[in-house]
Amino acid sequence: MPVQLGVSLPTFVSGGATIGDIPALARHVERAGLDAVWVGDHLGGPTPFLESVVALSAAAAVTERVRLGFGVMLLALRQQAWAAKQLSSLQYLSRDRVVLGIGAGGHPDEWPAGGIEFGDRGRRTEVMLRALPDLFAGHPTALGTVPGEPVITLAPAVSAPPIWIGGMSDRALRRVLEHGTGWLASLLTPGQLAEHTARLTAMASETGSRTPDIGTTVFADLNAGGEREHSGHTRVIGFLRSLTGARGLSERQADRLVVSGPPAKLADRLHRYREAGANTFVVNLSGSDLPGQYDLLARTRELLAD
Repeated sequence: MPVQLGVSLPTFVSGGATIGDIPALARHVERAGLDAVWVGDHLGGPTPFLESVVALSAAAAVTERVRLGFGVMLLALRQQAWAAKQLSSLQYLSRDRVVLGIGAGGHPDEWPAGGIEFGDRGRRTEVMLRALPDLFAGHPTALGTVPGEPVITLAPAVSAPPIWIGGMSDRALRRVLEHGTGWLASLLTPGQLAEHTARLTAMASETGSRTPDIGTTVFADLNAGGEREHSGHTRVIGFLRSLTGARGLSERQADRLVVSGPPAKLADRLHRYREAGANTFVVNLSGSDLPGQYDLLARTRELLAD
């Protein structure tokens, strides 16, 4: 399968950087020939964070070709009918460009504000996933997360977007087989991804399911020089550790995941991920010159095709 190479748009503040100009950056991604723009999803936290559907709507309005990816949406934190209505509207207006990444979430602090029990997020995610195909298709659909399970029919009907499931647990991998087009991994080295891919393939064989597509996030700092630039590399390590909290990644673990240097270095890392089974990449870039890094990422794509 051809490589799908996209970028994570700067929808939140990190490492002293401000929230980016989403429309302008999305246009640049499209002009650079990359495949997709992706956004994260949180209700609250220690840093300002744009809402994911709104951010991708802004990107959709100024582009024609790039896919619009949620990486990943906390579906269970939302009211079921309104979430489906927002997603179907974005799919309709973007002419079928949505890539719907969904995860159960791992930060308990933001769930009380949404009125949802953190411990119920897995079950709720699965109930909502089961209903999405009928909701997108415009069929009468019972809302299993609402008391009394009222039935709603959403219009206009749209094509169901491909669903990518995030998460590393056995339960998350089962969701991939039951509901997903693909599995979107994160914070794994190529070797670790290969182990998880083998596990997912075995699970698919046991259940008679197709092996899903594999994708992964990659954290990088690209430059046109010969080797990694120390300050940029250190900045991305700090950002990556901030995402996982105090008990998350050690500095050594984060260092193994961050790629910094010229496009050829990132192309080599992506080649190793491809050998591990991945064909979809969400590259998280940051810093003061994002358009320049997007251009370098386009060069990475050319090297992968060589």
